[in-house]
Amino acid sequence: MKNIPVDNVRNIVLLGHSGSGKTSLLDALLFRLGGNDRKGQPDNGTSAADWTEEEKDRKMTVWSKPFELRRNGSAGVERFVVLDTPGYADFVGQMICAAAIADAALVAVDAVAGMQVGTVRAWRLCEQLKLPRGILITGLDRDNANPAAVLAAIQSTWGARCVPVTLPGADAAAVIRADSAAASGEADAARARLIETAAETDDALLEKYLGGESLSEDDIAAGLRRAMLSGSFVPVFAVCARTDAGLPELLDGLVRYFPTPLDRPRTAADGTPVDPAPSAPFVGHVWRTISDPFAGQLSLCRVFGGTLRAEGEVANVTQGTKERIGTLLVLNGRKQDQAAEAHAGDIVALAKLKSTRFNDTLAAAPTQPPLPPITVPNPVMAYAVAPKTQGDDDKLMAGLQRVAEEDPTLRLERNPDTHQLILSGMGDTQINVAVEKMRRHNRLEVVLSPPKIAYRETVTGRGEGHYKHKKQTGGRGQYAEVYLRLQPLPPGDPEWFVDAIVGGAIPGNFIPAVQKGLAEAMSAGPLAGAPVVNVKVTVYDGSYHEVDSSEIAFKIASARALKEAMMNSKPVLLEPIMKLRVIVPEQCMGDVTGDLNQRRGRILGMDTEDGMQVVTAEVPQAELFQYSSQLRSMTGGRGTFEMEFSRFEIVPSNIAQRVIAEAQKARQPEEE
Repeated sequence: MKNIPVDNVRNIVLLGHSGSGKTSLLDALLFRLGGNDRKGQPDNGTSAADWTEEEKDRKMTVWSKPFELRRNGSAGVERFVVLDTPGYADFVGQMICAAAIADAALVAVDAVAGMQVGTVRAWRLCEQLKLPRGILITGLDRDNANPAAVLAAIQSTWGARCVPVTLPGADAAAVIRADSAAASGEADAARARLIETAAETDDALLEKYLGGESLSEDDIAAGLRRAMLSGSFVPVFAVCARTDAGLPELLDGLVRYFPTPLDRPRTAADGTPVDPAPSAPFVGHVWRTISDPFAGQLSLCRVFGGTLRAEGEVANVTQGTKERIGTLLVLNGRKQDQAAEAHAGDIVALAKLKSTRFNDTLAAAPTQPPLPPITVPNPVMAYAVAPKTQGDDDKLMAGLQRVAEEDPTLRLERNPDTHQLILSGMGDTQINVAVEKMRRHNRLEVVLSPPKIAYRETVTGRGEGHYKHKKQTGGRGQYAEVYLRLQPLPPGDPEWFVDAIVGGAIPGNFIPAVQKGLAEAMSAGPLAGAPVVNVKVTVYDGSYHEVDSSEIAFKIASARALKEAMMNSKPVLLEPIMKLRVIVPEQCMGDVTGDLNQRRGRILGMDTEDGMQVVTAEVPQAELFQYSSQLRSMTGGRGTFEMEFSRFEIVPSNIAQRVIAEAQKARQPEEE
């Protein structure tokens, strides 16, 4: 913000497994630095960080939120922009978006539970983003806390680059600084490693170190900052939110070792560098939107370059539009403070922008290339959503769109095959939070049900079909006759329709009607009413009447002939097959692989990643609608998975018979 140099700003994201102490730490920092008048606690609903109704009800972080912390340092006011993120797997999209716009991360690891699946997920994200990071060992005051064992596990998994900067003291009320010249005992070995790491970043320092000369504290700090930027140094801090132990030392470490916005300039999607200097042209990224009941839609923008000023105009280079900027809001939980301007590293909320959405780039000039978009995983769970009260369809769509805009991993779509409104997400909890928020804000009750499978139909053999449509009702009648052949569409063949009529058996002006009738008939096959795919239709004969033939007659005849040909060509039902990547602890492997086999899954491979087992498999979508919650049950909440569509595959005959029977039963009332 104004009058605070950019090199005094640190933009940090808090990551880690759910319950690892991220929010408690933030509450302690807010209280210590005057951001709150009391030390809140997530467990009793007094947290300044977890303040929304959804979070207080569940006693967990649901939304990623920015907070501003300030303290007076030796070089002036130091400003910390801290992003709290959910650790629960359902809200992984919130974590990804916050990490994508941060300059560095702090990964929290509980001193009792140690490294968990959420820890591994956070670390992997930092690796993907090439994000400098530190590690927090939290909960030093808890029963059975064993920070030494946790540190050993961290170093065993992620290497010797994880070096303690502070170590637990004799009790949970204090920590020992390893980066102090007065370090002794256990901290002395850690300090030696810090000095060695710093020396390795600069030839002059290395020569000095190898020559037996002492490095100054400034030399060590500068070297460790370079090492952290390159990824060769990961500082480890011991902290205790309840007693405030390690908090001053943590803040000192953030200033000494963590990068500033000037250290990590960004590039646009085309490789154009973004200048982070305050005098440069403004460039910012909208990484989250909030539907505020009072202010309307708020767009959270991370400033990467230049200066954004209130009461101005910017270009939305993603949408190709202009936006009028009113007040700049700095969010601190419930609090919204106004600011006159924002610089690189700052996060501000912009109210009531007309066309701006998640992932848009805002800039001073419309010629600025857009920033790379934030990529979030595909949903792994879906529900069909319907209003509890008839006539609320429009209200339902508007309410769901509003909640889906707040979380990029929520997807809302109307399935063109089943005509159901589908809400997809990362798990039951995320879906329930969205529905509850909509009910609270829109007073709308909904019914959730498993969605229908979007089956397909095709043929495995060759067959013929024939139909003569002849109808006389007085006056002009209807007449058309069509003969056709059906076969599987050869791979790579784009032409599904062949006109093989000779001698004018069907006049050329009726051929488009024949093709249209076939296309319409293929939208609902004869087995289960599913779309017909990958078939080649050859129309080779027919007949017409000079007076009674018409386009509608040939459409009807073509559709009926196709149905007969389908039944003569060994028709089969196809189901969507999903590719899964399941990440679980080793002790859960037997249960998980056995469960996948019971779901008709095909295991493709197994691997190890950051101490966790990774199973790759292909499983029919029909077997996966409740897999998210069932996997958590099997693994005690330690298992996660990613899923994407792979292909369609023939449904086994015993299952196909049941699906076809149910579909035909459902269609009987419509046909009657």
